[in-house]
Amino acid sequence: MTSSEPPVLPTLLMFRVRELRFHAALRERYHVLDFFTSGEPLHGFLAAAAADPDPPRALVAAGGDSVSVDAAFLDAVPSLRFVFSTGAGLDHIDLGECARRGVAVANSGTVYSTDVADHAVGMLVDVLRRVSAAERFVRRGLWPLQGDYPLGTKLGGKRVGIIGLGNIGSLMSKRLEAFGCVIHYNSRKPKESVSYRYFATVHDLASESDVLVVACALSKETRHVVNRDVLDALGKDGIVINIGRGPIIDEAELVSALAEGRIAGAGLDVFEKEPKVPAELFSMDNVVLTHHCAAFTKESRSDLRDATIGNLEAFFSGKPLLTPVLPR
Repeated sequence: MTSSEPPVLPTLLMFRVRELRFHAALRERYHVLDFFTSGEPLHGFLAAAAADPDPPRALVAAGGDSVSVDAAFLDAVPSLRFVFSTGAGLDHIDLGECARRGVAVANSGTVYSTDVADHAVGMLVDVLRRVSAAERFVRRGLWPLQGDYPLGTKLGGKRVGIIGLGNIGSLMSKRLEAFGCVIHYNSRKPKESVSYRYFATVHDLASESDVLVVACALSKETRHVVNRDVLDALGKDGIVINIGRGPIIDEAELVSALAEGRIAGAGLDVFEKEPKVPAELFSMDNVVLTHHCAAFTKESRSDLRDATIGNLEAFFSGKPLLTPVLPR
């Protein structure tokens, strides 16, 4: 190779990286094979990637792509040795299969934790104080016609039960303590580092909480863990906040509980079949809806670029990953 020839860039498979600066930063450093701009069906895209003169050794993907990194995916691109998830969730990656094949896995680590915790608390304040509903009331010109909007409820003193006291759950608990809330939690096992009351089951947690916050990962064990029995245990004055994953809550049961007044309200950033949202929720003033955006701020986008590129550079240079789930 002469000095005038461009360097050969490592080949990278990419799914669902839609932020332009992020996209550009990856293309500066790698030969990017982008599924969403290819226009090909998945099987054709993967077959072409596997046949590339320099087949991809790394993949950047996110949950919600409708693409699972499973045995069939890894069979289709046998050159893959590293998967980076741009989210903290790993339900779209078969970790057992990756471990068996020696495929390293890393994720975004704590990049999003602060922003998600802020968003969850903001949604809770909104639901309790009816901020969005009152704003619509004013914007529609109803204040001079109907008088004051119905009163909301204070946050201070509420018993908040957090399902999943990881990075995000812990940051939420600190924020909520500042409001004067009492924190309870459920996780796989009690945490010696906290003094909050631990509940071994989500049902028991709900029965002793005014607010139930979903902040755990999606797995076979947590799918629909918030079901009818849990919602009934929470009760007619209870609030549900979900910034975890949609399928952790039985969405049909949640809609019924809200419609029948068996719980008082909800703040939902995630849904079972995104981007589809149950139409019944649109007319409910006691429900706050956002578009799976809790993690995304200008700052977190920048931090994610740094984390992604840092992990990729570590992988391609043979160094330890920055935020490993499965080490190389």
